[in-house]
Amino acid sequence: MALPRTYESQNCSIARALEVVGDRWTLLVIRSALEGVRRFDDFQDALGVARNVLTDRLTRLCDEGIMRRVPYQERPERHEYRLTRKGVELWPAMMTLLMWGDRHYAPDGPPVVIGHRGCDGTLTTRFTCDSCGAPLGPTDVDPRPGPGA
Repeated sequence: MALPRTYESQNCSIARALEVVGDRWTLLVIRSALEGVRRFDDFQDALGVARNVLTDRLTRLCDEGIMRRVPYQERPERHEYRLTRKGVELWPAMMTLLMWGDRHYAPDGPPVVIGHRGCDGTLTTRFTCDSCGAPLGPTDVDPRPGPGA
């Protein structure tokens, strides 16, 4: 039996956010988009998700204003999926979830570390670089293989 997608009886912003992003594939699509994936086939290759599931998640993310479809080819018509400002605003939550997962579910170390493009440092829980101290955002970092890769 499938769980409902809505939490109408809950007057809670977390519940409302879960209605939109609380699905496993949705979070993984957002993660891939934050890593620079934009095209349908690239999302599918990166995630190994069924085409119908991916279509549903991308449509929902576009409907919610988290992503937008941008044409990149006319014949045949093809689109990229790009994060909107609303989508990019999920970056701190995604990084916090990543770090939580690293602490509790990565016994061999993080499979991915979030590296600062400006130096050899990595992202801290305060969203700064552990080496140079610079504040970091989604355009300042790159995922790199970690010790648990």
